[in-house]
Amino acid sequence: MKSFFKQISVHRYQTLAEAIGTFTLVFAGTGAVMVNDISKGAITHVGISFVFGAIVVALIYAMGHLSGAHFNPAVTLAFWTSGFFPKHRVLPYILAQSLGAIVASALLLMSLGRVANLGVTLPLNGNWLQSLVLETVLTFILMLVIFGSGLDRRAHIGFAGLAIGLTVGVEAAFMGPITGASMNPARSFGPALVGAIWQYHWVYWVGPILGAQLAVIVYKQLSNDFQDIR
Repeated sequence: MKSFFKQISVHRYQTLAEAIGTFTLVFAGTGAVMVNDISKGAITHVGISFVFGAIVVALIYAMGHLSGAHFNPAVTLAFWTSGFFPKHRVLPYILAQSLGAIVASALLLMSLGRVANLGVTLPLNGNWLQSLVLETVLTFILMLVIFGSGLDRRAHIGFAGLAIGLTVGVEAAFMGPITGASMNPARSFGPALVGAIWQYHWVYWVGPILGAQLAVIVYKQLSNDFQDIR
């Protein structure tokens, strides 16, 4: 019985770590978008991409051993369907990630005001189909990197955070102007809810989740279901 309650306590703190991590990601990343607008471009688009990538690197190394460092509902769902995460913890993680993103956006609104749409992700010129395809592809690539560098036991140890953060930063740099390069439903949900900007929001759930699930299928085939080839 004692070990049961201890396990519940551990899970509670892991879920809290997901909320804090996602809060930090959204606060830093969308905060950079807002400050760039306030400062009339002092940070620049490349600088915003660097902030997103760098904070992901920092969070993975700081919290990866605590919660697995998902910070992304699409990643949590992919971990579950690939067999690396238990079903009963999926919903608490997604709720924690969403809550962290909401709190971050609310704090940014109170601190900086209603600028740059709070960093909301929107398709360029309202082209939702283009953004849907690109968000799917971007998240597919990101999830492949997560599997290959972080979950596959044959990967080089210690480089996952750098590989994943660089992928986020690079993808934000070259596709950010078109889709916002979300790759993360929670990252899009927080600003959308607080800013009450819901245009094409569904794209940023469907695209990332679909892309991550495609990566599950492809990486399982490429890696022989994460097993050594005999």
